[in-house]
Amino acid sequence: MTKSEARERAAAILDEAGIVLTPGERESIEIADFGLGRLEEIGLQIVVYVNTDRVCAKELVMFPHQRCPEHRHPPVVGEPGKEETFRVRRGAVHLHVDGAGDILLGPGEQYTVPPNTLHSFEAGDEGAIVSEFSTTSHDALDVFTDSGIVR
Repeated sequence: MTKSEARERAAAILDEAGIVLTPGERESIEIADFGLGRLEEIGLQIVVYVNTDRVCAKELVMFPHQRCPEHRHPPVVGEPGKEETFRVRRGAVHLHVDGAGDILLGPGEQYTVPPNTLHSFEAGDEGAIVSEFSTTSHDALDVFTDSGIVR
């Protein structure tokens, strides 16, 4: 699947869920394959609504069984690292958080991951839409367990 095809697929999933995007948001859906080239297995489709020096809000679209690999958000310039809350809008997400174990989230359920905490997540059989609310996002600085991953 090309990044363009993934972008269209993600936009269609959001449309079907009644989540309206502006034309600019639709065109700028980020396709993150983490440099591995296995998007349908490892990756995310991301709509960034806002990312300021204080707050960030995103929509994550995940295809069936697609996963975001284990990573953490380290301290940055005197801040403790990104704290993020995942709220499932559609589908199911299997979240693994270091120190908390495995957490299954369904529609309307949420979980907050503390700063600098290893975590990973995977969509269930039907894929998922997840709203992410967090402190400022510095995605390029995320630290992945797999050193072969490039963000």
